[in-house]
Amino acid sequence: MNIDWNHVMSAALQAILFSVIGLIFFAIAFFLITKVSPFSVRKEIEEDQNTALGIVIGSVIIGVALIVSAAIHG
Repeated sequence: MNIDWNHVMSAALQAILFSVIGLIFFAIAFFLITKVSPFSVRKEIEEDQNTALGIVIGSVIIGVALIVSAAIHG
């Protein structure tokens, strides 16, 4: 069984690259949510236990994940 190390290294590099790109998109999405909202997101989630806001932010993160996944798969 021969392993094509060039292919393995290429796939690993692509996985790392897309992971970094995905994390950057997640950070941008969360930054935009915190800047656009007229209230403190941290205060609403941590102190006021606002479950609805947590669900909305989670939905945005899942949406960004689906977009990044679709971009990776072409």
